[in-house]
Amino acid sequence: MIYRLATTADWEQARQTGFFASADLRAEGFIHCSEKSQVLATARRYYPGRPDLVLLEIDESQLRAAGVRVEREWVAARGEAFAHVFGAIPVAAIVRPLPFRPDTAGTFTLPAEIS
Repeated sequence: MIYRLATTADWEQARQTGFFASADLRAEGFIHCSEKSQVLATARRYYPGRPDLVLLEIDESQLRAAGVRVEREWVAARGEAFAHVFGAIPVAAIVRPLPFRPDTAGTFTLPAEIS
């Protein structure tokens, strides 16, 4: 599985269209995703304290079956490789959307379903 932090608005749009396509796909040509071990650092770095997030759990084999390419690419600023999805993500490949909200101190934790 790979994971994508999304705003609830982007998730709602994906449910209506059948595809998740974030602004990074339009701007960079791919959708930034994370391994489970990278989710919390990504949340702290890019979404501090945001209460309007959903964590999308994505089945990589479903992406391949739909012809959507996934590559692990090195990100020097983070010192590790991240999954990049080169195309819109079919909603059928999203195993489940999980609420992803910080606690009262603004700290994120992984949902119990994937911990």
